[in-house]
Amino acid sequence: MAQRNHTKQFRLKPGKKHRMRDFDSAWDGGKATKAGAERLMVRNLERLTEAQELLWATQRYSMLIVLQAMDTAGKDGLISHVMSGLNPQGCHAFPFKQPSNEELEHDFLWRYEKVLPAHGRIGIFNRSYYEEVLVVRVHQEWLERQKLPPGPRGKKFWAQRYGDINAFERHLVHNGTVILKFFLNLSKNEQRNRLLARLEDPQKLWKFSESDLAERAHWDEYMDAYEAMLNATTTDEAPWYVIPADHKWVARWLVSEILANTIDSLDLKLPKPPKEKLAAVEEAKKVLETE
Repeated sequence: MAQRNHTKQFRLKPGKKHRMRDFDSAWDGGKATKAGAERLMVRNLERLTEAQELLWATQRYSMLIVLQAMDTAGKDGLISHVMSGLNPQGCHAFPFKQPSNEELEHDFLWRYEKVLPAHGRIGIFNRSYYEEVLVVRVHQEWLERQKLPPGPRGKKFWAQRYGDINAFERHLVHNGTVILKFFLNLSKNEQRNRLLARLEDPQKLWKFSESDLAERAHWDEYMDAYEAMLNATTTDEAPWYVIPADHKWVARWLVSEILANTIDSLDLKLPKPPKEKLAAVEEAKKVLETE
């Protein structure tokens, strides 16, 4: 299977009206075979390993990877597969659960700001500040826990949150953080199949929670929230990619390709050592060679 850049195909365009029903969650590349995609993924992982070393050596950029999806879409598996070749010293994943009491005492971005990747490092947000315009929008009663000033919670409120997020990401990009945002697009029927598989597999029962079914009951509300979020927060600086996730191998292949292509586009080069360091290197060689 010939390698192809899928970046443009799955990257949303700012200003264009996107609808959830237009995204094909079962896309598999047509003639592309699973075996061919897996071969490309192996090469992409090699490229990512090389790219991480350049990120670390140059210390000019950091990378923030945002993963959003409905339950069972495969975020955990994608992280373990796509990031398997990276040095854990320079790559950290953060799974965000419900906020703690301390986190609720601060603004909604505070707990995410604390763990942003430093220059030279890669950070992965398994769920992110986008939960604040997704799950919190579906369950607006949760806003009461955030101790916000009184006021209406209508369209203007959510537009303000979108604006805050866009400004936050714009600030990060201007200061050297490359942001890649992936929505793993899973169909409702495939989620049903995966939930059933969990219930039937003793090794996966620990993953099941009654809240999975409770949230599934809000599927249509979540799709509306995702559609509004994608349209409001896809920007040139921080694009959204809608990744078909009904086939786990497709999602892993595409994300690995987009990550590798994005880092390659930075055209990073190993820094040239200063004259003083070169002199020290030559001196060190002499010392070692005379031992």
